[in-house]
Parts: sequence; structure tokens; C-alpha cells
Amino acid sequence: MELYLKLFEVLFPVFFVVGIGYYLGKKNPKIDTSFITNFAANIGTPAMIIYSLNPVNISFEIFKNYFWYYFIAIAAFSLVGIIILYLQNTKDIIRELPPLAMPNTGNMGLPICLFAYGSQGLGVSAAISALIILSHFTFGVFLAARKFSFDVIIKSPPFYAIIIAVFFLYYDLELPGFVENTTFLLMYATIFLILMSLGIALTRLKVFSVNKAIFSSIGRVIFGPIIGYLLILYFGLEGFAAGVLLIQCSMPSAVLNYLVASIYSPKKIVDSVASTIVVSTLMSFITIPIVVFFALKYFN
Repeated sequence: MELYLKLFEVLFPVFFVVGIGYYLGKKNPKIDTSFITNFAANIGTPAMIIYSLNPVNISFEIFKNYFWYYFIAIAAFSLVGIIILYLQNTKDIIRELPPLAMPNTGNMGLPICLFAYGSQGLGVSAAISALIILSHFTFGVFLAARKFSFDVIIKSPPFYAIIIAVFFLYYDLELPGFVENTTFLLMYATIFLILMSLGIALTRLKVFSVNKAIFSSIGRVIFGPIIGYLLILYFGLEGFAAGVLLIQCSMPSAVLNYLVASIYSPKKIVDSVASTIVVSTLMSFITIPIVVFFALKYFN
């Protein structure tokens, strides 16, 4: 009974805030979310990275290890994604791969890991999210645009936040009190805003090909945690960090995939990416509780 109560305590706040966003999006379809997007990208996410990747929450060794574990996971996600898209006779596999390869480790994964495992879970989940952020602005842009550009990553504030955070981690330096307090406030404000914006996004993104979106979403929310569990077994991982890895592997497609696609890809690709994001997110409301229950039971 205690485990079920813990599961409820972990998931209810996340799903509730997403529900608030969905309600607001339905009530006012013209609601402007540009402030949330700009705040999260330029201020909130960098603050979240700096606070989460604090030597108090995570060591450089753990950061390095789980950064590479998830790098392997992304490679496996990509391989599975290529197979799934090939089986669907997808014409442009390269541009439709990002939503299968890059999950929503920030908007959904990070707060779930925080509520499940506390500040230590936050640190490991932030290490994974840092890799996903870098992947969106490098690998994601490369796939969507079919060309690589350093301009995107250089102009990205989270990139510099990762550099600062890793510097403090490597030299085991504590954040100054005023920096820790400021980034703490900004982080929690960001978590609320991005969860709410996820709910609003679900009212705006449309599903254009249901069967294809379902098949692709299975690749994301079913094969994702399977890959995560296989990594745990192969590397002999245990404890809360293994649980965080499993949870982060189970997340649905990231909304950022849609934003990148809308800038660099044709409309047909954008519609397909949006469909996968919506369906995988809806499916994750069923799969995430199962994965989190498993993580809390066996990796604590």
C-alpha cells in the first residue's frame, strides 16, 4: 500500500499540472505561450541545469557515467526508430527519426525523477536531460535540416549552463548561496510552466495519421523502457540512479522535436512529428505509472 501511495505522490502533481495546461488551452485556444517558451529556453532551463547539477546532488563520476549510459540509450532508440520507420515504408526516415530517438526527459522526466528520488534523483535526471538538450541542438537539427550547424548550439543558453555546471562538478565546487537560491526558485517556476505548456501543446498539436503515430509511439514508450532495463542489466546498475535511467528511457517524445522540425523540415514531416508527440504522450499516461512503479519497487 505504501508503494502505491508513493506512486500517487510522484505522478499526481505532474499529471495535474499538465491537466491545468490542457484545460487552459481548451478554454482559450489563442492563449499565448511564447513567454513560457522564451523563459524556459533562455532562463529557466539554464537555471535548472545549474541547480540540478550541483555537487551536493551529484558527483562528477556519476554525471559522466550516466551521461554516457544515456548516450548509448539514444543510439539504441535511433536504431529501433529506424527499423520502425522502415517497416512503415517511411520515405524520409532521417527527418522523422527525432521523436523516436529523443524523449521528453526535461518537461516530464525531470520532475517525475525529482518526486520519486529527491535531490539525488534530480541530479542524475539532469545529467540525462543535459545530453538530450545537446542532442536536440546538434543531432536533432542535423536530422531535421539534413545539415550540421554550430550556430544553433552556440546561441543556446542551456549549452553554456551545462559548461558552467560541469566545471563546478569537475572541481567539486559548491554553488554560492545566492546562486543556489536563485536557481532553485527559477527551477521550480520552470517545472510548473513547462508542464503547463505541455498540456497546452496537447490541445494544439494534431494527429494526422493515427496508425502510423501509434506504431511510432510504441517504439518510444514501449521499447524505450525495455532498452533502459537492458542497459541496467548489462552494466549491472542498481539503486536510485538505475531507477532514474529507467524512468527517463520511458518518457514520450519531446515537444522540442516539433519546434525543431517546424523550423527546419517540410510541413508533411512536421505533421508526422506532431502526431507522434501527441500519441506517445497520451500513451505515456498509461505506461509511465507502470515503469515508475517498477522503478520504485526494484531500484530504491
